[in-house]
Amino acid sequence: MQINIKSTIFSFAALLLLASCEGGYQKADVYANAQVQIYPDYTGVTLPVNIAPANFRINQEGDAYQVVMTAGGKEYYREASTDNEVIIPEDSWHKMLADNKNGKIQIAVGVKRDGKWTEYKPITNYVSGDTIDRYLVYRLLYPGYELWNEMGIYQRNLTNYDETPILENRDFGKQCINCHTFLQNSTRDFMLHVRGKNGGTLISHDGKVKKVAPKCPTVKMGATYAGWHPSGQFIAFSMNEIQQFFHSSGQKPIEVSDLAADLGVYDIANDVIITSPELSGDNAMETFPAWTPDGKTLYFCRGNAYTKNTSFDSLRYDLWRVSFDAKARTFGKPECVYEASATKHTVSLPRVSPDGRYVVFVEFDYGNFSIWHKEADLAILDTKTGKVRRIEEINSKDVDSFHTWSSTGRWMVFSSKRMDGGWARPYFAHFNITTGSFDKPFVLPQKSPSFYETFMKTYNLPELITSPIKNEGLLKLIQSGLKAQ
Repeated sequence: MQINIKSTIFSFAALLLLASCEGGYQKADVYANAQVQIYPDYTGVTLPVNIAPANFRINQEGDAYQVVMTAGGKEYYREASTDNEVIIPEDSWHKMLADNKNGKIQIAVGVKRDGKWTEYKPITNYVSGDTIDRYLVYRLLYPGYELWNEMGIYQRNLTNYDETPILENRDFGKQCINCHTFLQNSTRDFMLHVRGKNGGTLISHDGKVKKVAPKCPTVKMGATYAGWHPSGQFIAFSMNEIQQFFHSSGQKPIEVSDLAADLGVYDIANDVIITSPELSGDNAMETFPAWTPDGKTLYFCRGNAYTKNTSFDSLRYDLWRVSFDAKARTFGKPECVYEASATKHTVSLPRVSPDGRYVVFVEFDYGNFSIWHKEADLAILDTKTGKVRRIEEINSKDVDSFHTWSSTGRWMVFSSKRMDGGWARPYFAHFNITTGSFDKPFVLPQKSPSFYETFMKTYNLPELITSPIKNEGLLKLIQSGLKAQ
């Protein structure tokens, strides 16, 4: 029989540590008037009742550590160890959350150094009874532009740590796969683009995948950014001519800009794009469409047309909307609802809440591609009052960008580079529909607290879905769709 000596020594040390503690927890020699530093920052956050354990590392130098988690006057977890990583058993965690919906969790932490125990002010987190959609879909790729041919679309079960690939581009010629878009957080209908040989726009509907090439006779560009109509009969597309530019110096190594952009609605059954002269043409650029839940209004971003004399830092977009009659297949007259350009700002990526009242978008200095703009913040429009504000309670000093609502409208996921400035990570924030405000956000929990320090890919386009994509046979459908003419 083989014996793991390292594991045995560690377990024996932990037993000795526990034995030295009164009741399993050593009384403090010193009480610190501050909270212990932990990584990731799971302090003062609101957690959904069905989220995976938020494991963390104690970032205080010490020889030993002790942790006790309590909620509602009951203890759910206790650990004493020489290891500063706190890995919470899933069954204990989920029971604690289920027992304390809309309650509080308190985490007591003690650190032993130079023979003395210091007890810190307890960490308090909150448990929301609002469940979050169980799955998150995202694209993983390297954060630069050189290795775009190594990417995939994955789904993560948010109640645990299971991640499964939906599509990896190594399975079909290392082509670029992007812009996965779902109909109302459901996997019944979704679409994505595949760029490269035999590429196209792939639409999955009722278990069938077909490749299409949405084109408008009056527009030279093909379909780019998408938004599903609630009926499932239409997809709004912006049709963009996109160009990448590279700076030789400065904080923004890459600039992505539209050279032209128009808007239209793709009729899936009839394979035709519906547009109007007020949404397409050379006088302006329209992009990033997003529907209201009733399908009667389409929000989008509009900026001045690009010309040979246009500088990148003068391109600015405002938030607009236009009515749409699905039966008549006609548009109303577009109207501007937020003139960001008036204050020398720009907007992108509007997303309408499931109740239709709020629109969250990204606001930054110029352009329409926010991921390289450190100043990018999330902002919210209350359509009832017409007021717009930066969402200071969730923004950071780095990029806060691409965001989507949960199916209930009680949660939002967004991309942020706040952790290290280089890689986008998915953060979640609880939304109070009465006050229109968010609680402090938290990063996607991982089994290892040090995961984000070593994982070198960025999370792109996070989308919440209510059920998993069954990828059995999906790859074959995608491959057959790509081969179709």
